[in-house]
Amino acid sequence: MSDFSKYDFPPFSIQRLMRTCFEEGEGEKLCILIDLPNPEDIKDFKFLDDPSLSIQNYGHEVFYKGFKAGALEELNYTGGDIFAYQEVGGSNLDYEDECFDPTGKQLSLEKDIFPNYGIILAITTWSATAPLTADAKKFGFRGATMHGLNQIIVDSGLSVDYHQISEEAEIQRSALTRADAFEIDFEVEGQKTTLRLECGQQEAQKSHGLCPRGKPDIANLPAGEVYFVPTGADGKFPFKYSEETLGLLTVQNGYIKSSRLLYGDYALIKEHNEKLAEDPMTGAIGELGFGTQVLPFSGRDIQDEKIRGTIHVATGRSDHLGGHLTPELFKSKLNASHDDVLYAPHKTPEVRLPQVRMYRDGQETIIMENYEQTDYLKEKLGLLATA
Repeated sequence: MSDFSKYDFPPFSIQRLMRTCFEEGEGEKLCILIDLPNPEDIKDFKFLDDPSLSIQNYGHEVFYKGFKAGALEELNYTGGDIFAYQEVGGSNLDYEDECFDPTGKQLSLEKDIFPNYGIILAITTWSATAPLTADAKKFGFRGATMHGLNQIIVDSGLSVDYHQISEEAEIQRSALTRADAFEIDFEVEGQKTTLRLECGQQEAQKSHGLCPRGKPDIANLPAGEVYFVPTGADGKFPFKYSEETLGLLTVQNGYIKSSRLLYGDYALIKEHNEKLAEDPMTGAIGELGFGTQVLPFSGRDIQDEKIRGTIHVATGRSDHLGGHLTPELFKSKLNASHDDVLYAPHKTPEVRLPQVRMYRDGQETIIMENYEQTDYLKEKLGLLATA
């Protein structure tokens, strides 16, 4: 159990979450999507008998049953249906069109689901944010992705006031926007390295959980980050392959070129280098993100990357973030994932993060030290004590 003593979250309410993120309904039809190793196991809810499918169980118990218990009518939405598609095996990979309903009927996402539902909630093992964002824009629906759901996330990341989260994210976005570049210093195994990410004075974006009516879009919940799509990157940064294996990645001109073993299983390093050689796009740096929320660590990156003091660098497709890296650029669609590399005290305790610097308009500003925001950001948020 997580220690929530220093936090003050209200009990989870599906009504509050929906009203905050999507507003009161106007009769829109709503559905839930889950992914399953065998999507036909949604028939008669057979998947509930599999204890390994805890995420999908939350989709059923918290959301599907919650809507059916009266929340749907109270919110003035309709539908409340649930469908399953084949799990894709990687973060943000495109899904197959085939899906099934609880009667066992085979359906089509593009023909039967996307054109007929105004709100779609994806509660899955693998993130569907990238493909669902593309389909939202194509078909005109709104929705949210909540991959990796667990009880800590339900009790914290989905129980916050997203209007407040949006305001705080905007303060931090404004403090970082139009940066020329960021530099991240790493220290691991006695080695010090730096990764520089060029941002070209682009407007920073924010993930803030609000998905108002009138604009087809997908909220990634829990939300709470400021992010950039780098225009270039150079340097070296550590990569944690497993609890026992750590590598050091070399980045040139925005792409990871190679990995070198620091300790652990060399076979994982060799496999990664072979993949980089076979499909160089898998090494493209697609995102730089900074967490903005005050949350407990959940053990799931979807929430933990939203915590203040964490930072993540992502590889792969970036089209859902406004970038140009689309699945068609990869040699195989199975390589067209978007994978976050999270640096956080609980996730990467062997990696120290001495300093993160922002370069903007000829000035250098230190924004993080040792996994904590510096006074520059704290002052913006009104967190500094005044004399």
